[in-house]
Amino acid sequence: MSTATLADLLAQADTDGHDHSATEKATGLLHIHNHATGSIVWFPTWKKFRDTADWTEAVSGITAELEAASAPADQAGAAILAADLETLLEQASRSSDAIVFVQENLTRHLTRAWAVGNAAAKANDKDLFTGGAMPSVYAGYPYDVYAQDGGVFATTLWNDIIDARRNRALAEEAARKALKPVSRKAMKNAARKAARR
Repeated sequence: MSTATLADLLAQADTDGHDHSATEKATGLLHIHNHATGSIVWFPTWKKFRDTADWTEAVSGITAELEAASAPADQAGAAILAADLETLLEQASRSSDAIVFVQENLTRHLTRAWAVGNAAAKANDKDLFTGGAMPSVYAGYPYDVYAQDGGVFATTLWNDIIDARRNRALAEEAARKALKPVSRKAMKNAARKAARR
């Protein structure tokens, strides 16, 4: 196992410049490039995450959470995933800048979700995922966490985070419009109609 930390790899990717393909090969990271804003978010593949010094610590932390739970490991892991996702999307909806929120939170959520799967496998004395059927801990989770080395998970989650902020803004606008002051004339007309009934 490498002693490189995820922070080291992400810092290297940020400083490597514009040759994203070379950076992906050198670091084992993938990236999402938002062409509208010019922002880039680097994240590890699930395989690369296992090679970092952070992986053991993350899995140990989740293992402790699973051991403290009264439910079986897969159920407890699924509950952790659901609670983490709900919290993430709620925080994203309240964020003043969804792009900054993604940059600060995407990698942390991806790696925690993969650590949950690894910890659940260890708790059930199963091999870690290397391909094939999705582990049962992810049965109710809305993302395919391992597809394309985690790239599908990252881009889908990115979109959901952006949508959470957009949906909240639309709901707030609809609420503002619903609370628009009613004119005196409209109130009188409504009172007359109610009186006739």
